[in-house]
Amino acid sequence: MGWGGQGHGWWGMGWFGGIGMLLFWVVIVVLIVLVVRSMTGGGVSSSQPGARDPMDILKERYARGEISTEEFEERKGVLEGGERPGSGSS
Repeated sequence: MGWGGQGHGWWGMGWFGGIGMLLFWVVIVVLIVLVVRSMTGGGVSSSQPGARDPMDILKERYARGEISTEEFEERKGVLEGGERPGSGSS
């Protein structure tokens, strides 16, 4: 008689059962990944569209008058790879 009553055992649906089970687990894993990514911010990096360049932000602040010319030049030098003020060698 067997487990499935038709002599197929646990594989009563043949290949379709195996493919269906595989698809089921793929869907479950994808859903888990999507939920985790949405909860953790999706791994936003600076290379994504919409990310703002620090130099652009600095220029905008200068244009709005939030920082002085001296402060703009100082911060621009730091962003371009120059030394921080007061950290020069003696």
